[in-house]
Amino acid sequence: MASKPQFKKFTNSIFSQNIFHAVVEVPRWTNAKMEIGTKDPLNPLKQDVKKENLRYVANVFPHKGYIWNYGAIPQGSLTWEDPHHQDSDTGCVGDNDPIDICDIGNKVCSRGEIIKVKVLGTLALIDEGETDWKVIVINTEDPEAGEFHNIDDVRRLKPGYLEATVDWFRRYKVPDGKPENQFAFNGEFKDRDFAINTVKSTHEFWKALISKQTSAGELNCMNTGVSNSPFRCSSEEAESVVKSVSPLDFLIHLISLKIVTQQSLM
Repeated sequence: MASKPQFKKFTNSIFSQNIFHAVVEVPRWTNAKMEIGTKDPLNPLKQDVKKENLRYVANVFPHKGYIWNYGAIPQGSLTWEDPHHQDSDTGCVGDNDPIDICDIGNKVCSRGEIIKVKVLGTLALIDEGETDWKVIVINTEDPEAGEFHNIDDVRRLKPGYLEATVDWFRRYKVPDGKPENQFAFNGEFKDRDFAINTVKSTHEFWKALISKQTSAGELNCMNTGVSNSPFRCSSEEAESVVKSVSPLDFLIHLISLKIVTQQSLM
């Protein structure tokens, strides 16, 4: 029973320090639409599939692939944007995913890399009627991380980056025949404190989800680390899930990613 207050102490600590763990789904300048598989056991990192085809985000001039290290503060760790909750600021429900992050640090991270990030602000994307928060962060190991404390520091030290971010999110689906995305707050970025409060609220939604106090729907909440969660599984069960993945399918996917990456650089 001691695990509950320990977990609460841990989460209170990271919120007060403004330091969060994030997983990099899509490294900067790449196009493969990788994401946390929230409907699969243990939520693996996998490539999105649409109409039986692997999904890639098109280059939208003048941008090449994703213009930051793109990832999430994952469902299995901290956050969930509740599709049953209408946000009082945006008027839209959540998108049923962990909250997204855009790491503006100088390093091009690896796919699946876990990084510690500092929250600077957030952008409220409205994607097909759903709230899809994009939290602007910087890797704490970045040499310039000490100079960034709030969203205004991004404007001052990386001029044009925030404008490019809005442009990218507005138009990245247009090559697929979809209309431009819309934003809450007229596309204006909210500051660090607002962003941290947003992360906190999605953390509360996650706690309700992982403790089965709200409906998970199609989400798979199987985990090994949340001791008071009814979805917790044993290490043996987790190992069985990992072993069930076909090594051949995994190898074919890696080769596909390598070929597409090489072609995009030609």
